[in-house]
Amino acid sequence: MVKRVGCRGLCVNVLGVWASAIMLSANASAQTLPSVPVPSENPITEPKRVLGKILFWDEQLSSDNITACGTCHIPSAAGTEPRFGVNPGPDLTFVTPDDIFGSPGIPKADADGRYVVDASFGTGVQVTGRSAPTMINAAYAFDLFWDGRATGQFTDPETGSVAIAFEGALESQAVGPPLSDVEMGHPGRDWAMISSKLASARPLALATDLPLDVEAAIDSFPTYPDLFAEAFGDGTINARRIAFAIATYERTLISDQSPWDAFQLGDASALTPEEVQGWQVFQGSTCGICHVPPLFTDQSFRNIGVRPNNEDTGRQGVTGQPFDSGAFKTPSLRNVGLKSSFMHNGEFVTLQEVLNFYALPPGPGRFNVDPFIPSPIPPPDRGAVAAFLGTGLLDPRVANETFPFDRPTLRSELAANPVVTGAGVPDTSGTVPAMLVDNPPLAGSDGFRLGVTGIADGAQVELLISSVAPVGSVLTAEETVGPLTASLNGGTEPVATAFWPVPDDPTLDGLVLYFQWFVPATGVRSAVAEATIFCGTGGCSERCPGDVNADGEVTDSDFFAWVTAFVATPRSPEQEAACDVNRDSTCTDSDFFAWVTAFVNGC
Repeated sequence: MVKRVGCRGLCVNVLGVWASAIMLSANASAQTLPSVPVPSENPITEPKRVLGKILFWDEQLSSDNITACGTCHIPSAAGTEPRFGVNPGPDLTFVTPDDIFGSPGIPKADADGRYVVDASFGTGVQVTGRSAPTMINAAYAFDLFWDGRATGQFTDPETGSVAIAFEGALESQAVGPPLSDVEMGHPGRDWAMISSKLASARPLALATDLPLDVEAAIDSFPTYPDLFAEAFGDGTINARRIAFAIATYERTLISDQSPWDAFQLGDASALTPEEVQGWQVFQGSTCGICHVPPLFTDQSFRNIGVRPNNEDTGRQGVTGQPFDSGAFKTPSLRNVGLKSSFMHNGEFVTLQEVLNFYALPPGPGRFNVDPFIPSPIPPPDRGAVAAFLGTGLLDPRVANETFPFDRPTLRSELAANPVVTGAGVPDTSGTVPAMLVDNPPLAGSDGFRLGVTGIADGAQVELLISSVAPVGSVLTAEETVGPLTASLNGGTEPVATAFWPVPDDPTLDGLVLYFQWFVPATGVRSAVAEATIFCGTGGCSERCPGDVNADGEVTDSDFFAWVTAFVATPRSPEQEAACDVNRDSTCTDSDFFAWVTAFVNGC
């Protein structure tokens, strides 16, 4: 075993050349991927793997139920980001050379989860400052993220103790995004909040088309505490266990069944003639110095001069070393033909653009550039090399998302729910308040979030709710939230946010509700959000009809709750559902007798 020491820049390059020489000299000899490194502190088990798979694809791991780990790591996009998001870069100005093509995350929020109008992204989703690297074959990396800040020593973020001494980069990486206020969280979010949310969440309730192994696990262990107990011995949910489970799943995402793999193992027909030519050109070039087979990466950090160093110092931000300025992790070339963008800033969108880039000397503002740059492929050979990279290194299981790269369909991939419709009622200047809503109305969620902006600082606003569609641009409220006061809240424009808890009630499944913001002082109204409540995969919890106040018991207090709902004029959708004890879709005197029967029978 080679001990890695602190001479990161030159030493890694020398080791890369040495390793490349050995690998390339093997040429047609059999090459397969090495065994996956597994830390002794976190051995792979099947219950842990499937729990990690569930967590990785569950959008409920984010603060507002719109982003899963897998949202930015789609297998059929080579485990990277298929969507297109633009970050304005260091100059904070869009459509300039330093723009970054990263991953769309979540709208900006404050420590209480309330909307904040961002200076760059407004009320839309924020976009990461680097493109999303792949999680496929990431198990082999010493350090993860483009700058390697997720190290092999995994420190429990809640206790501060070292949970894995070596080979824990996947665990270190897993605990980053859930707390990021751009990717999945908001300022002040901590692991206690995440654990508490998971304890009451229905696993993958937002997803559809669950893989067979996931579906079987949830059928047998329908809650997260049940799943954690199966994987770890008891139902405790914490950061360490979440990281251990996700990392275990990721250690099984190994891509080693490309045509090149078959070719190396003796199948001369596995590669097309053009791919064979591309492989031969690849071997004769300097490409393999950094992209060492069979992983097609040397796991080092190099500055290839994509952008001026002052835009992003890369690895130097972690090590503090000048020789790491502008250096980023060498990505694997496996499945690269599925990617929609390339480089840490997503600057290129085709393999031909990448090959053309490597043929050019570094531009202005680039220093500390790797000595192997430029690394040109002769123009007549670039098509063959692109073919080898694009299809010769493509694992069909990754492209087709078959096991172990299978996944559920995410809620964000389905038709929008809620949708914003209507014109609203403008103020005297013609301005209509903007309805803000991004999270799905999942039954049982603790707060369906809606916001409004485009109103004056300090304005009093009300959120109107009804089961009856608006007439024109006016919604007649059956329930009102507020008044709430609009404030800058640390952003650039005033905003108000309401949280409307959605009951965990099967009778609400499919109920269409309408929401509209109203400013009483001026009469202006936002557009209307039309939301269809859904129970999601696994369904809502079955509630005893007599438990009117939904406290888990049928007691005298439910009688008073029923009377309150019965006499309410108008009734809110929740009151209508609570009053309808006999489930005939109406609230009448007969529901009182149905409640008495439920009370006598204990349900």
